[in-house]
Amino acid sequence: MVRDLAYFISGDSGPGPGVMVLHSFWGLTPSVKSLCDDLADHGYTVLAPDINFGELPASEQEALDHLGKADPNRLASLVLSSAKLLHEKSTEGPIGIVGFGMGGSLALWASVRLADLVSAGVSFYGSQQIDFAGSKAAYLVHLAEEDEYVSDDEAAFMEATMRLENLEVEVHQYQGTRHGFAEPDGDTFDPAAFDEAWGRTLAFLGERLA
Repeated sequence: MVRDLAYFISGDSGPGPGVMVLHSFWGLTPSVKSLCDDLADHGYTVLAPDINFGELPASEQEALDHLGKADPNRLASLVLSSAKLLHEKSTEGPIGIVGFGMGGSLALWASVRLADLVSAGVSFYGSQQIDFAGSKAAYLVHLAEEDEYVSDDEAAFMEATMRLENLEVEVHQYQGTRHGFAEPDGDTFDPAAFDEAWGRTLAFLGERLA
């Protein structure tokens, strides 16, 4: 079965500010495409590259196994080239990146590597232990209360590293949630927490990419 290599959509009124969506280890699922559609309805030009390269894991363990075998250089190249392509296809000005899980980690990383192209980074339970020097982005970070992949120390260190560079950072932790609370593809989906986080995401993007 041939999978989509990416999902690209723009609003009915034509090109708008660019937003790249980076999915989690569940792959480029219909729920990810639905989020892209919602962003397009809000006037954005949206590109979601398939950073799972066609794989749609059937279980969390299968997703982790696939992620462990991924070529990091190939993954990084796809993210960077996708961001540059989106920048060309959207209206003038920097883009935003919204990522989930591993996609959130990649979104944070790309915001530093492509500092001149990215002005807004949104991470749903993804973290990075990198130097944020040179970044020009503002950040919105959504964290689960219980997360086996992102420790409290990691989250605190990341926020401190961002603030050390005088970057604008907004962090929210959602009570009673676990990693994956924003994705209906897993069994930790929390609709109420997702609605709150997605509302904040749309407001954040509207302020930074207007």
